Amino acid sequence: MKNKVKILFRSTMIALFAVILVSCSSKLTPLSPSLFSVTPTPMEVQGSKIPVTVNGKFPEKWFNKNAEITITPVLKWGISEQVGTSVNYQGEKIAGNGIVVLQKQGAPFTIKSEFDYDPEMTNPALYLRFTTLVKNKPVTLPDVKISEGLITTAALANALTNTPADAPDDFQKLIKDAYDANILFLIQQAELRSSELNSNNLAAWKSLVKSADNNPKQKVNVEVLAYASPDGGYDLNSKLAAQREKNTTGYLNKEFKKENVNTNVYANYTAQDWEGFKKLVEASSLQDKDLVLRVLSMYQDPADREREIKNISVIYKDLAETILPQLRRSRLIANVETVGKTDSELIQAFNTNPSTLTANELLYTATLDGTPKERIYTVVTQRFPTDYRGWNNLGAFYFENGQIDAAQKAFVKAQQINNKAPEPNMNLGLLAMADGDIAKAEQLIASGSQANTSNEALGLLYLKKGDYNKAIQAFGNTKSNNAALAQILTKNYNQAEQTLNAISNKNGMTHYLEAIVAARTNDATGVAHHLGAAFEADPSLKQQAIYDLEFAKFANNTTVSFLLK
Repeated sequence: MKNKVKILFRSTMIALFAVILVSCSSKLTPLSPSLFSVTPTPMEVQGSKIPVTVNGKFPEKWFNKNAEITITPVLKWGISEQVGTSVNYQGEKIAGNGIVVLQKQGAPFTIKSEFDYDPEMTNPALYLRFTTLVKNKPVTLPDVKISEGLITTAALANALTNTPADAPDDFQKLIKDAYDANILFLIQQAELRSSELNSNNLAAWKSLVKSADNNPKQKVNVEVLAYASPDGGYDLNSKLAAQREKNTTGYLNKEFKKENVNTNVYANYTAQDWEGFKKLVEASSLQDKDLVLRVLSMYQDPADREREIKNISVIYKDLAETILPQLRRSRLIANVETVGKTDSELIQAFNTNPSTLTANELLYTATLDGTPKERIYTVVTQRFPTDYRGWNNLGAFYFENGQIDAAQKAFVKAQQINNKAPEPNMNLGLLAMADGDIAKAEQLIASGSQANTSNEALGLLYLKKGDYNKAIQAFGNTKSNNAALAQILTKNYNQAEQTLNAISNKNGMTHYLEAIVAARTNDATGVAHHLGAAFEADPSLKQQAIYDLEFAKFANNTTVSFLLK
């Protein structure tokens, strides 16, 4: 009996010990940070995101066969945090959809995640969070810190420093116009008929030439282009067109001499006006005109063309009645050049009586040095309220002077007047980027692709999206902080330095970027010099520089460390 009790006791103890062993083996201990690596290290803002790739390893015999573990990258700063993309793992005894990890072998793993950049992030740290169940019971594991620090250089891209788009003024200092009149002839004749010479059309044309010749702000010259219709032989038509040109030129010279018009007359003739014939046929309502046009495209020789068209007897009758008579003509062209107001005249007119100026003249005047741009654009919006250009350019003025709310209202007004105009769309795209709405900005900038500074806006858009090579391509030869930033982010430091040196009106950020170029090229003297200039131009940059990892390796440099205190 005693032996049976001993055996029972021994069996119970063995079973209890086995339970204890199983219980011990099921315990998940915290993982060491040395098991993980993060790319990039330190973390880095790309566009407006913080992408990270975590490579880690589950050690051999660590992963419980009955465990379910969700690993989540978490970015922490201050009392704030942002969670990334989670990945589920499970032991070999779990029937689920997670990635299976064998207990005996362990396994490597990779997690890709992305965080939204927040300007409030100061020296953030990346952690891994383990949400764990073993046999459906929660097991607490601490967050593991695997990286610290963030390079925020890409976040220096600033939409509010981009150049807004001005709507064009269309002002011309030399306006060129051409005024036409025709003198028609009868078939196979070159005589000038009184019915043509006394027409109202010709009288108005001659009066215009005389008026332009007498105007000190205008210059005029006259062309005579004489033609014959394509019917008839080439030699006959050549002589006929030449005689028509001679008779017309002689008539005009007499008329101009009588009216004291001092202008040059340039004359020429065309034997067979096939080009005019084609245009008239295309614009006509003739039946089967496509057949005639097909003949013109098939045959290049004038004789072949004439023969084939005459073979189409029904159509040729209509051509002879409606088209050919219009081609027996001398075309008179008055080329008039009008000299617009000079810059000083425009400025004086605006200061004394702006109501005498057109919208184009006002918009051009605003581009001249020393003019009151805001006041001029305001006048445009008052006198021409349905011209989107005044509102857009007033908004661009506000934008460049940091009056963003006023700029927004003006751009919206311009877009309401003309929602297809490229300039207000592009400018509103810049404001959308400033607000962090990249999707809206992309749509607006696409609608503004014809604006005069759209390439610069597109470069900034690519910069914000983290596509730095496309940004450089879009910026082209733009000399701006944003263009230089794209070059820095692609490690093209020589080009970035040249771009920054070429900026005429440097601000604090220009000097700050020069300091970053110096830091990345290990130029401690340059870092100190440019940081000093940056802080002098914009003292607020000092607080940013204190936490900027770009300058971390210069902490032991006396001059740099003094500047950052």
